[in-house]
Amino acid sequence: MKQTSKSLNGTSFYNDVFNASVSDLRKILGTPESETNDGVDKVNFEWAMETEEGEVFTVYDWKEYRVLDEDEIIEWHIGGHSSFATDLAVNEIAGALNELDA
Repeated sequence: MKQTSKSLNGTSFYNDVFNASVSDLRKILGTPESETNDGVDKVNFEWAMETEEGEVFTVYDWKEYRVLDEDEIIEWHIGGHSSFATDLAVNEIAGALNELDA
């Protein structure tokens, strides 16, 4: 998986979520595309990514409405153009997170 410059227009949430910290996501996804972490909007952090197969997806916190500690574990949402894309993304992210723990 890698960061993408492809269009994310039309991505939606297909019920794929996972738990991780901001600091772990920085390690596996890089610098967020969007980062406010002020708790004002529905999203504090968002990454624009694509799977190894080229499917685009987003990773974002949803409605935390608070400043997030970068080491706390929270639930993250994945958006994509299809449930196939978000399933691929969650599997690639899970594999990368497991490698961090190894």
